[in-house]
Amino acid sequence: MSSQAVSSRPIAGMFWMFAAGLSFVVMTALVKSLGPTMDPIQAAFLRYVLGLVFLLPALRSILATHLSKRDLALFGLRGVIHGGAVMLWFYAMTQIPLAEVTAMNYMTPVYVTLGAALFLGERLAFRRIAAILVALIGVVIILRPGFREVSPGHVAMLGTALTLGGSYLLAKLLVRDIPPSVVVAHLSIWVTIVLIPFAIAVWSPPSLRDIGVLFLVASFATAGHYFMTLALQAAPVAVTQPVTFLQLIWATVLGALVFSEPIDIWVVTGGTLILAAVSFISWREAVLNRRELTPPTIATKL
Repeated sequence: MSSQAVSSRPIAGMFWMFAAGLSFVVMTALVKSLGPTMDPIQAAFLRYVLGLVFLLPALRSILATHLSKRDLALFGLRGVIHGGAVMLWFYAMTQIPLAEVTAMNYMTPVYVTLGAALFLGERLAFRRIAAILVALIGVVIILRPGFREVSPGHVAMLGTALTLGGSYLLAKLLVRDIPPSVVVAHLSIWVTIVLIPFAIAVWSPPSLRDIGVLFLVASFATAGHYFMTLALQAAPVAVTQPVTFLQLIWATVLGALVFSEPIDIWVVTGGTLILAAVSFISWREAVLNRRELTPPTIATKL
């Protein structure tokens, strides 16, 4: 599909990104609804185990794809990094409000931009550096160190965004030689393997309700990634990125109505700054006609 064809369907791209964002917010709310009934590490493991059923359509492609030792090493490394991100994210969900989880997750593309400069030879122009500084200001506004307690949940979300950025950069290396569907499938397989010993250490028999909720989590996560793929096929990241701001609105409203979480204007302001910075970076990539590297802010969801 040509770039002209892609950019000629911005409305479709924004609609599918809207659907993806809604799916991911519902997924996040479902995880939050588990409350203290299950250890977050066990919940993370079961989410991935139950999600393996969605790999069945790609099974033939997985088995038919030849992988070198380098590919397997990268898959294993990505599984370890992403597995760490998953555990941190599930833990953060038990500690801080939905809106803060959503806003701080917007930092992942910023880490990707920095990582690309450090490890992939991407050039960091002054405008990109300025956008990164704006995003960091957004984080400071959200955390407000010295004015309120920075909890372990906030630290976990900072770690989540950083490790998800590393996972995305490894994915960009892998998709140069391997079909994207196979890369996604291997991520689920390797993360499940990585989480096994951690889940065993905290295991307790799950209830049928918990299993049902986690299956819905896996379903909405899969749907979100599928809708996001449709969005990126229809329009470039620069067009669809701003739509992801709606996630922060939904997360704020849902947190207030369902979980009685206070609406924090500082979190909304900080999240808006971060997303504006990421959108600017994506727009500059489009203007310079570069190979898009900065992912949409929901491309790195769990």
